[in-house]
Amino acid sequence: MQDTDTEESPPSQEGQEGQEAPPPPAEDPASDIGDAVDSANQAVEDAGEAVQQSLPDESVIEESVEGLRDHLLSLWDGLQSQMLTLGVAIEAAILIAAIVPAAFFGPRLRKLIQTQIAPRAPYGVLRRAANAFAHLATPIALYVLLQAAVLGLQTAGSSTGLISAGVSLLTAWIVIRLVTLVIRSPFWSRVAFYVAWPIAALDAFGVLDDVVRQLQAFSFPIGEDENGVEQTFSALDFLRVLAVFGVLFWGARFLNHLIQGRINAIDELTVSFKALLSKILNVLLPVVALVVALQVVGFPFGTLAIFGGAIGLGIGLGMQRTVSNFFAGFTLIADKSIKPGDVIEIEDSYGWVTAMNARYVTLRTRDGTAHLVPNDKFIEDGVVNWSHDDRVVRLHAPFGVSYSTQDVRGLARAAEERALTIDRVLKSPSPRCNLMEFGDSSINFDLRFWINDPANGSANVRSDVLMAIWDMLHEMDIEIPFPQRDLHIKSAPDGLKMTVESRGEALSNSRED
Repeated sequence: MQDTDTEESPPSQEGQEGQEAPPPPAEDPASDIGDAVDSANQAVEDAGEAVQQSLPDESVIEESVEGLRDHLLSLWDGLQSQMLTLGVAIEAAILIAAIVPAAFFGPRLRKLIQTQIAPRAPYGVLRRAANAFAHLATPIALYVLLQAAVLGLQTAGSSTGLISAGVSLLTAWIVIRLVTLVIRSPFWSRVAFYVAWPIAALDAFGVLDDVVRQLQAFSFPIGEDENGVEQTFSALDFLRVLAVFGVLFWGARFLNHLIQGRINAIDELTVSFKALLSKILNVLLPVVALVVALQVVGFPFGTLAIFGGAIGLGIGLGMQRTVSNFFAGFTLIADKSIKPGDVIEIEDSYGWVTAMNARYVTLRTRDGTAHLVPNDKFIEDGVVNWSHDDRVVRLHAPFGVSYSTQDVRGLARAAEERALTIDRVLKSPSPRCNLMEFGDSSINFDLRFWINDPANGSANVRSDVLMAIWDMLHEMDIEIPFPQRDLHIKSAPDGLKMTVESRGEALSNSRED
């Protein structure tokens, strides 16, 4: 049985116009809550759709992964096409095979250097260089074999990229080890490390020529030559100057050390003249090394005629004190006012000169400290040189005795004899004790004695002499008086005057007793 719903037709328009509109139905609270819940559910659904739309599509992620996979595969194919070839295999086999003869000939080369070359080399840098080459005999033999292999492959028209990279890295390692073993300087070892390894790495990857061209392109004009052609100075020229100057500067230091050793061995030369020659060499050789380094790289000195004059004027005005100290050092050595070994006193510093440098004089005191005194201070303020012409100097030991001492002549002779008991006091010239004055409270003497080793100090030997005099005075029962003063009171209150008079009488009575 099928149920059918009968739909009632809506009232006609004409009927509605003639009738009044029915009143609006009353609002139901339950229906309002349901509408609010439906609106909230719709908002949540809209927000979920918006979040899903903002997330990347799975197809986009798959496309990026596929692109990365294709890029890695292309790199692997390029690596296989470049490395997994017959030429590269031959180079790798040569690299491995070269180790065997290098290990065979290396110890024999080391034995040859240690027995035939190193013993004949003089002590110093040359001996260390020979021992360094003996220590690196096996790597050097491997380097020679790899260089021969490179020449052979180039003659045969085969590739040499892998062996050339190995040769570059091996060369850098050998250079760093040689610098470390020969020079034994942490600074130059670091310089060799930070210079050799970058160059070897750039050469191994085949980009050294590109870097050189970029450095050559980075330049700035420095002037024009006599023909009007603009001259430039590039970053590559600067690096070349540093490299050449570093090598020449090290050679200049080695030559300076060698020449100074020869000069110091000449007994006919005075100490001051030796110091003068040393100062000249210390300044001249580095300047010559810098000029030669600039000449090697082709630096145009003619373009700096005006510009260099302006720079020289500015440097001269800004370094007046330095230049003054520099020339004052030459003056001190030339006129022989002070020299290494002299015992001098300047202001509050007392000691002996240990070195005379380009800017200052090293003064070593008795405390073991080194005072670096500028050279021009000796000329401007003056200096006391205790050993300028003669190292024999006279010292003073003053003392006083009571007026109750009867035999002052015998006391003076005893003081002179007691001074001779000190080891550093010279017997000739002999000590002399003079009576200087009749003081307010004592008879004052001055014991004068001589020493010939002022570098060992003067205060200590004066202390020894004064202690000997103290012992002598106590043995002879001679009093060392205290300062005494007589006080005369012209006017005072009666009570104070009576007190002073009574105490004075009591003191005089005690003395009479």
